[in-house]
Amino acid sequence: MKITLLAFLTMLTLSINAQNDKKMKWQAGNMTSIHGIGVSFQQFSGLNSRVAGNPQFKTLRDYMGTISLGSRMVNKNFISDLTITGANSMSGNRSKKSSTLRSLAAGISLGYDLIPSEKFMLYPMVGIGIEGFQAKFYRDRSAVNFNDVLNNTNTQNAISSVKFTNAFATYNLGGGFSVKPAKCNGTIGIQASYTGSFSSQAWKSSERQELANAPEDRLSRFNVGLVFSNMMGGYKK
Repeated sequence: MKITLLAFLTMLTLSINAQNDKKMKWQAGNMTSIHGIGVSFQQFSGLNSRVAGNPQFKTLRDYMGTISLGSRMVNKNFISDLTITGANSMSGNRSKKSSTLRSLAAGISLGYDLIPSEKFMLYPMVGIGIEGFQAKFYRDRSAVNFNDVLNNTNTQNAISSVKFTNAFATYNLGGGFSVKPAKCNGTIGIQASYTGSFSSQAWKSSERQELANAPEDRLSRFNVGLVFSNMMGGYKK
């Protein structure tokens, strides 16, 4: 299902970019590579409520740093983005009681530039995508004897981290503003959005196995970040 959805997103982007006149010629200016850094805010209350009842583990942090890569096509003020985004809470410590959250997302967004200018862009955007998460929990095992770990398989397993996974089909609503500095072939801007899931999903094992009585969560996240672009080329009649 996830592979099928990702293939659909890719095909949709290609079809949008191809719906110009067949006589179009290549010209630098309309297609750009985009990359960004930012922060996202998400609280998985279902999983955290279960973890809070176990003194061995620490609940997940409710924000993550993000980095994204992708491409953008602009044609007659219409914008289409195809992006891949990775995120990490950067809060795990293997030697202490701690937790960390990671995610990887892919999506397509469509928008419209409200300012027909070569120096500025102001645009709302909507999109869909998929996103997978891994939550990892470390125990404090500083008091465990080295020889016990060396000689006892059960002790080896007992000090291992615990992992859970989840995945969502998502929608995205937001917008951005960017400027093109003088004597520069790229742009710099800020983008903010809300990402939600179409349904709640139960957490699974690290091997993506379904678990009985597993907590469920829904994706409901706010994102903000800086977006940079570099011109790759585009189409023009």
